[in-house]
Amino acid sequence: MTARVIPTAIGPLTAVVEEGAIVALSTNPAPAPKWEDEEDSLLLDRLQAELLEYFGGKRQQFDLPIAPKGTEFQKTVWEALRSIPYGETRTYGQIAAQIGRPTASRAVGGACGKNPILLLTPCHRVLGSQGGLTGFSAEGGVAVKQQLLTHEKRHKDIQDKYQARVAELLKRYPQLLELAKRRKERNY
Repeated sequence: MTARVIPTAIGPLTAVVEEGAIVALSTNPAPAPKWEDEEDSLLLDRLQAELLEYFGGKRQQFDLPIAPKGTEFQKTVWEALRSIPYGETRTYGQIAAQIGRPTASRAVGGACGKNPILLLTPCHRVLGSQGGLTGFSAEGGVAVKQQLLTHEKRHKDIQDKYQARVAELLKRYPQLLELAKRRKERNY
């Protein structure tokens, strides 16, 4: 097991890696590592880099191995949470329906509260039935949840506007696409 405290925009996060996979990312204090593993340390370096990109608005999804520990129901919920696109939200009821348990919205909320890998399993993207912010298990609670949602919406809006502008320019000036293709071919 290797642990590291990583400074982020929402405060220090403790990351724990075991056997080549992230098993925890939380606001809890770091456990004392049982041993240092070079491969795990490299994974923590990658996590730290991806978190920096995320908070810098350059990353919308994480590409790291994870191995959350929990019940089968919790793991099913956490997998569903990872399908929520960046900058979007779902309700506990929508997640319950998605996993085939439409009456289990409270249990979904419980699983969100037990999520051991913040951000990589985006429980902050889950809202109450009326769209309101309910609990958030990280230090700072609902205020941090709001901060993360605002961060994602702001960066998603910027990206959406950029993509719309590029599409508009390509429609107006189709030769730009051909020019970009030729440049790419020359650079490779």
